[in-house]
Amino acid sequence: MIVGDRLRAIREDRKLSQGDVELRTGLLRCYISRVENGHTVPALETLEKFARALETPLYAIFYDGEFPPSELATSPPNGNMDRSWRVSGKHMRFLRKLRMSLAKMSASDREALLLFTQKLVAGKQSNGHNAAR
Repeated sequence: MIVGDRLRAIREDRKLSQGDVELRTGLLRCYISRVENGHTVPALETLEKFARALETPLYAIFYDGEFPPSELATSPPNGNMDRSWRVSGKHMRFLRKLRMSLAKMSASDREALLLFTQKLVAGKQSNGHNAAR
């Protein structure tokens, strides 16, 4: 499925012109044409603009099934990721604390933590490889 084809199909289904989408999104008509013809791949923020302009949920741009996906297929019950990851007890509490802590961190701090973790894992792998020799 090509996003541009899907956007055009939804737009035509709603009986809107590219000019109508231009007025609703603030995007230039020539840009809308380039997206619909597959010459440009829009960013997620731009796809959100398209979805609002076309009065359709964002997933509909990517989903081309006849019926919308079920609630369980799109998200865990009550937004609880812990159940979808099949963890419980002590591990669930740790995962919840980790998620909350990561959400409070700045993007640069998360990147630094990820880099540190990658180096730590790489160091353990090289030590384990050397010990096997």
